Amino acid sequence: MSNRLRMKYAAIMGSAVLSLGLASSAMAQDAVKLRMTIWSANEAHLKLFNDIATGFNKAHPNATVTFESLPFETYTTALTTQIAGGNAPDMAWIFETTAYDFVNSGALYPLTEKLTATEGYNLAEVSPGAVERWSKGGTLYAYPFSTSPFGMFVNNDLIKKVGAKTPAELISAGQWTWDNAIATASAVGQTGKGGLIVRDFNYQAWQNLASIWTGWGASPWSEDGKTCTLGEKPMTDALTFIHDAVFTKKAMPGPGENVDFFAGDAAMTITQISRASLLPKQNGFAWDLVPLPKGPAGEYALIGQAGIGVMQSSKNAETAAEFVAYMTNPENSAKLAQFFPSARKSLLNAEVLKKTNPLLSTEQLDKVVISGIATGKVIPGHTGFAQIQQVVRAGLDNIWTPNADIPASMQSICGQIGPFLQR
Repeated sequence: MSNRLRMKYAAIMGSAVLSLGLASSAMAQDAVKLRMTIWSANEAHLKLFNDIATGFNKAHPNATVTFESLPFETYTTALTTQIAGGNAPDMAWIFETTAYDFVNSGALYPLTEKLTATEGYNLAEVSPGAVERWSKGGTLYAYPFSTSPFGMFVNNDLIKKVGAKTPAELISAGQWTWDNAIATASAVGQTGKGGLIVRDFNYQAWQNLASIWTGWGASPWSEDGKTCTLGEKPMTDALTFIHDAVFTKKAMPGPGENVDFFAGDAAMTITQISRASLLPKQNGFAWDLVPLPKGPAGEYALIGQAGIGVMQSSKNAETAAEFVAYMTNPENSAKLAQFFPSARKSLLNAEVLKKTNPLLSTEQLDKVVISGIATGKVIPGHTGFAQIQQVVRAGLDNIWTPNADIPASMQSICGQIGPFLQR
């Protein structure tokens, strides 16, 4: 090969290598790595999320999504610490209790335009009530992908063992009341097993007691959020009932006692259907899922929500919003409904829910999930909730003793949180 040919060949090869290098560099620059914080480390939940992320990657080859599980008990604190430290995720799972804070703070990227423009998304079928807490000025800032009623999972084996009627039998007789539920829990509790567990309460997350006190028509603050109502009669009556169940009737585990319903160690637990994945698969106990009992104020339902928001600070906010649109479209919402019931009207029927919830009967889905979403109140939330939550939790420590003065303790708490409610 002549020198001229060698030089020409070298130039061509050099140009090809440079082109490949530039193309590789361009591809690297185009790669988008999205991170979403979630509170669940449940394998079934993570598998579903990762399957959805894989589907998104097929449509967006340069985009990948990873999920970071943070502990439930400290989730919001850990998330806000990441945000404050400049290490915010691209997307985050947000609790209903802190929705107002995230929406009002300007921390979230507006989603309405992206969701509305996404073909086949149909945001209009989501009820206004479901998006109220996640919107401001007519703009949606987080999508409520989970609108899940609280229900009562029941261990019928433990209940029958003490000769008590099962909740299903009490419902058939028109006797499914809080008095009868606690009587049953007490009978089981006397055997050394747990009676009733309010899951995730643990004498810390007091807002989960709304699953009981709502039956008394109680609430922690007024409808406009400006006046503390913890010291009013409905709340003090409800808390007196709970206190008696714990310290007198031994129907609920006391402070420091950890009992796991799903391990077969308790008669009943109040939680959401996302926990159905914890039910024993083999050689387990005979279980049921029933609505919350009737309280002095009548029948009621309570809903927990969770939203997905995109952080305004994300360098890839638009792509993150596209992922939220994909994750919560009608098809994927139907898949998520296995654990996280959708607020989409088209998915609120037993036939659709049964496909992804084979463990639950049509009757359970109708009476607990569909009816609960249609009639339930959302668990309490407020601007500045993290601070309010801590003050109330500390104040409630005074009532988790055998000889507590509940009305006085509640009045004291109201005096402390009053200024926060006025903000």
